[in-house]
Amino acid sequence: MNYPTIRNVCWFLFLLTITGNQLIAQEHASSKSPYLQNRIPLASSPYLELPLGSISPEGWLEEQLVRMKDGLTGHLDTIYPTVMGERNGWLGGDGDGWERGPYWIDGLLPLAYILKDEQLIKKVQPWVTWTLENQADNGYIGPVPFAEEPTYEAGLQRGMRKDWWPKMVMLKVLKQYYGATGDQRVIDVLTKYFKFQLKELPNTPLDKWTFWANRRGGDNLQVVYWLYNITGDDFLLDLGDLIAEQTFPWTNVFLNDENNVDPQSPWYFYQMKRYPFDQEEIDLLTVSKIGGIHTVNLAQGLKMPAVRYLQDKDEQHLSATKEALADIRKYHGQPQGMYGGDEPLHGNAPVQGVEFCSIAEGMFSLETILKITGDMSYADHLEKITYNALPTQASDDFMTRQYFQAANQVKLTDKMEVSFETNHHKGTDFVFGTLSGYPCCTSNMHQSWPKYVQNLWYATADGGVAALLYAPSEVELKVGNGAILKVKEETGYPFREVVNFSMTLSESTSFPFHLRIPGWANEAQISINGDLWEGTVRDQVAIIDRVWQNGDQVTLQLPMEIKSSQWYQFSSAIERGPLVYSLKIEDKKVTKNRDDGYGEFIEVHPVSDWNYGLLQHELDDLREHVEAIEIDWDGSYPWNLENAPIQLKMSGAKVPDWRLQNDVPVMPGFWSKTIESKSLIENITLVPYGCTTLRITEFPVYNVHH
Repeated sequence: MNYPTIRNVCWFLFLLTITGNQLIAQEHASSKSPYLQNRIPLASSPYLELPLGSISPEGWLEEQLVRMKDGLTGHLDTIYPTVMGERNGWLGGDGDGWERGPYWIDGLLPLAYILKDEQLIKKVQPWVTWTLENQADNGYIGPVPFAEEPTYEAGLQRGMRKDWWPKMVMLKVLKQYYGATGDQRVIDVLTKYFKFQLKELPNTPLDKWTFWANRRGGDNLQVVYWLYNITGDDFLLDLGDLIAEQTFPWTNVFLNDENNVDPQSPWYFYQMKRYPFDQEEIDLLTVSKIGGIHTVNLAQGLKMPAVRYLQDKDEQHLSATKEALADIRKYHGQPQGMYGGDEPLHGNAPVQGVEFCSIAEGMFSLETILKITGDMSYADHLEKITYNALPTQASDDFMTRQYFQAANQVKLTDKMEVSFETNHHKGTDFVFGTLSGYPCCTSNMHQSWPKYVQNLWYATADGGVAALLYAPSEVELKVGNGAILKVKEETGYPFREVVNFSMTLSESTSFPFHLRIPGWANEAQISINGDLWEGTVRDQVAIIDRVWQNGDQVTLQLPMEIKSSQWYQFSSAIERGPLVYSLKIEDKKVTKNRDDGYGEFIEVHPVSDWNYGLLQHELDDLREHVEAIEIDWDGSYPWNLENAPIQLKMSGAKVPDWRLQNDVPVMPGFWSKTIESKSLIENITLVPYGCTTLRITEFPVYNVHH
């Protein structure tokens, strides 16, 4: 079999750009950008996605992707062959035929093309090729359904091959593949498949086989709209209406008023009626309910209102997402940007689990919403998750992961009893392993970092370029009247305050450069070639519109103030810029294998004290009492205690009566309590949350007897 080389890929991208220019000139005359914009009647988007491979990570971010290549992401077929091997149904086999294969490729494919790695591209290609070349005559794609229910095999999901849900993941894969290669077969196959959907959905709705598809229909819908932007086929808008009708009404749920009717089971979401939905059930469900919503469904459902807004332009959709995120923060939130959900929503105690799939899917939803709305609060939230929650949930070598993490976790063992899934997964939810907890995350975690890289930069609808998320990187795109622009971004962000941009231009040209000013940044400054920019920042965006020259330099200064935030039962967390800080806890690793199907896993035990609280008088004057110390750093991989580029020094109160309960640091009763003995006051070190494995992040707060 012949696979596309990097040279072939570049040629396809050139042809795709030419074709896209002609298309947009004809159908989107109001757009000044050569990149794909939404067709009428869809609402236009302020920020436009660049072809996959246009953005290159550098420094520590490139090293992160290389570690993925050398770890699970690049080798899951040999590490997890029972599912990802040649028997997989998405390769034509009789083995696993549900979500896990597409999950893996949804992360492996962007990783391969971002790194421009020929070996990874070859590994991806059979999955894409099989799907493109084995479409049924009626338009169906995916594993060939069995004539009879297949024999059960432990560890495999062989049935449910007709289910609409895993096909939604493959739709994302094919969309990305087209963005990287311009392969016309993708357009042909998706057009035929969506005609098949339009014909079949009235009789076999999204949740015919499983309820997952009705909760995650937004993933299906956004690819329908993407294809419409390319082909202009009107039937796709009809399909969009049908998918929206059959998808769980997230906008309704997000806007519901609070009520006193609560779910009677942690797994209430399994028990709700499928399409057509029971309106009374829908009207009573709110984000606040424990057990009412599955955590990953919520992460994916967040994008649905914004995606649907593109077609029906109902402003309620945009309000709904804002309301949902506010309620998540209030009822389930944790400082790292995520929320307690293990797997049902489970409240805001700092020991509740955060599922890895929720992080990966939550990031993708925020990336989607950001492009549609141009609202920078979503970029702030996305960075909070990416630079805090994401790095810590996988090991440094990207060979193991936690199913759940928590803001406060000081001993990771199979004796922990805190999550709804403890008994289902025999205590393995918080340990590091490959099959511990549940293996969906082993397959789905890979999309997180590559898609974040793909969203560091955008083209703008006004013919410019936008840097809305900050990390060391380089981008190449067309701006203005077709000039080729390369921007190199050099920065120690999120650990440092300065971001530098260097421009290389094929010719002098006029275009706008959009820079996000984070909501936490006060008195941010921008300079161009050393001169202070005096323009106005609106809605957290600085738009620098001028004639740019080859060699121009832009510097963004983002002062990072140390702040405290309040969380569960009046506990406090410490933040600086986009980073949350946690108590530095030394640890030791203990390898374990119970020979029970969960495989070998790693427990993590503390070897330094962890039971500390913060002092109220220091929180009242953080500038006076907290010292930020920048560690010498060469820009390499930062996400562990040894390499942390910054630390905070402050005082803490030792709390002798704060002890573990089933290896869980349940919050002590600290309210109105005074520390009487000065001997309990010690110097403590806080490091970035993403650099920790064990940590206290939400601290009890004490007064001190003077």
